[in-house]
Parts: sequence; structure tokens; C-alpha cells
Amino acid sequence: MDTISGIFKGSRVGWLISLILLALLATLPVYGSLYMVILITAIIMYIVITVSWTMFSGPTGYISLAPAAFFGVGIYTMAELGGKLPLLSVVVAAGLISFIIALIVGALTLRLRGIYFAIFTFGLVELIKHLLLFWEITITGTRGRFVVLEENTTIFWVMLGIFVVLMLTTYFIRNSKYGVALQSIGENEEAAAHTGVNVTLVKVITFGISAVFMGAAGAIMATRWTYVDPYVAFNPLFSFLPVLMAIFGGMSQLYGPVIGAAIFAYTEEILLTEFPYWYMLTFGVILVLVILYLPNGLVGLIPRLTRKWRKGGSTEQHANT
Repeated sequence: MDTISGIFKGSRVGWLISLILLALLATLPVYGSLYMVILITAIIMYIVITVSWTMFSGPTGYISLAPAAFFGVGIYTMAELGGKLPLLSVVVAAGLISFIIALIVGALTLRLRGIYFAIFTFGLVELIKHLLLFWEITITGTRGRFVVLEENTTIFWVMLGIFVVLMLTTYFIRNSKYGVALQSIGENEEAAAHTGVNVTLVKVITFGISAVFMGAAGAIMATRWTYVDPYVAFNPLFSFLPVLMAIFGGMSQLYGPVIGAAIFAYTEEILLTEFPYWYMLTFGVILVLVILYLPNGLVGLIPRLTRKWRKGGSTEQHANT
């Protein structure tokens, strides 16, 4: 009973801290500078892409390199529909289009495993990028699109709303039967299928849901840029960085990818500003150290420190006795 009550107490504390942080974020444009608003918007964008990636790839073990594809689809949706429809309608449309594409791709590819799935999903990014390039150069005779700009505070609040919906969705999936099914797929896919889990359907639906938030994030972020083209929209970094951020933060807890993406994105901003020629090398060194000494990410460091603190306290108590 003490253990159960402790769990519920910890859960209430976690929700309280989350609400306080959310309130501080929601009021940031009131007390923060414009630079801070822009910086936090970029950090939240990376968090959204990373948590979306982790929603599917974390429990299943399928390494998807498709985030840049869905993010780019969102960017181009805004470029085509921005100014013609209300802003939120375009953001929702970008999420739905990404969801449909993810369903089609997932139904075709989620029977592949390991490196084959990773290569195919990265190939999806290049396929969409070059199809758009072909269409623009040969059919429309232009390359790229102009985007209707929005105020930075508007972009911030929409991105924050996407983040809140994503976190709630991820939380409920993790604590539902679908979360259990995803975890069982990652542990032993054949055993999960034998126990009655519709493995392909669960994977495809979750893959589609994760794509919704990537597309929505791409749509609202596009309104910060005056001009976009396929090379800007389908930048491969948007596929690789979420993977690195999730590994850096750790995927065993819901807040792991959030912490990893936030620290990683802020570090990138500082390094790009102060050391533009060294930041990729610095990132490489950090990742090597994390993989070698923190295989479970920053989240995995917390239990180790807790055990060390308890062991130290116990040793000190015995010494005093």
C-alpha cells in the first residue's frame, strides 16, 4: 500500500510541476524578450519532432528516418494553402496529409525490419524531395514557394499547443493497451502476434499518429521563413537530429526525449552562435561520451545517482553507528 500511495503521490507532483512549467511557457511572450520567444519556439519544435519519433520508434525498436519527410510535407502544405485558409486549418490539414502519407508508407514498409526499414524511410525523404523538384522545374517552371509570414508570438502559441496535445497523446498511448502492445512488439514481435496483437495495424496506426505532429510542426514553422524549396523543407537533419536527441535524453521515460531535445537544441544554438565551425565536432564528442557512459541517456543517470546517494547515506549511517 505504501508503494502504491507513493506512486500516486509522485504522479500528482509530476502533474503539478508540469502545469507550473506550462503556465510559465504560455505567458513567456508577456515577460520574455523576442529573442527568447524565437529560441523557445525552436526548442519546442525539436521537442515535438523528437517526442513524435519516440512515440513509435522508442517502444517498437523500428528506427524511422522519415521525420524530415513529414516535416517537409507540413512546410509545403503551409506554402500552398497559407493565406487561402485560416492558419489553424492549414496546420490541421498538414497533420492530416502527413497522417495519410504515413499510413500508406507504413502499410507498405512496416513488414520490413532493422536496417531495411531505416533505409526505406530515409529514401522516402529523398523521393518526396526530388518529386517536388521535378514538378517545380518541369511543370511550374519555378523552384520553391513564398510563405505567408506570421507573428512570432502566434507561431509560439500554436507550437506550444501542438506540444501540449502531443504530450497528452503520448501519455495516454503509453498508459493504454496500445502502449502495452507497442512494448511487446519491441520485446518480441512474434510472441506479440501469437498473443493476439494485430502487429501490423498497431505499428501502422502509431506511425501515422506520430506523423501528424511532425507535419503540424512543419506547417507552423514554415511561417517563419519567407521562402522555402525542397532542399530547405526536406533537410535530412530533421530526420537524424530527433534520433540523436532521443538517445541523448533517454527513451525509458516520457520526459527523457523532452530533456534531450531541449538541451540538445539549446546547445546547438549556443555552439552555432559562438563556435560555428566546431559545433558538429562538439556534438559528435558529446554523443560518443553519452553512448559509452550513458547508454540509457540522461534519464538513465538519475537512478544511478539515486542508488549512489542511498549507498553513501547508508554507509555513513553504519559508520556513525
